Amino acid sequence: EGQLVASGGGLVQAGGSLTLSCAASGFDFEHAAIVWFRQAPEKEREAVSCIRGSVRSTYYTHSVRGRFTISDDNAKNTVYLHLNSLKPEDTADYYCAAALNIDCTIVAADQNYGMDYWGKGTLVTVSS
Repeated sequence: EGQLVASGGGLVQAGGSLTLSCAASGFDFEHAAIVWFRQAPEKEREAVSCIRGSVRSTYYTHSVRGRFTISDDNAKNTVYLHLNSLKPEDTADYYCAAALNIDCTIVAADQNYGMDYWGKGTLVTVSS
């Protein structure tokens, strides 16, 4: 059974940075699309970024392009989301999820695509 453990959230001032980690186990990490979602209070969940290591495919939602960077470490089965130039509107619970054997282009086209595994959220709070 696949598992994902997200960590790294916290409180940061606007303009600051955080790095979130998503440690995966129990499935073919390299060929899965690992997706970071976020959900703010009273807002819909959105796919923020995605990476698929086997083909070096990535995706970023428009509002974070140029500020967030996704990376992976196959030796550690871990995906990182580097959050820079944070804004108060980035405040949300951040979740990582995995979809087996699909590309990030699928997630980019359909944010409701069914994920196979979900981790618990890590809260990011950006103060103004």
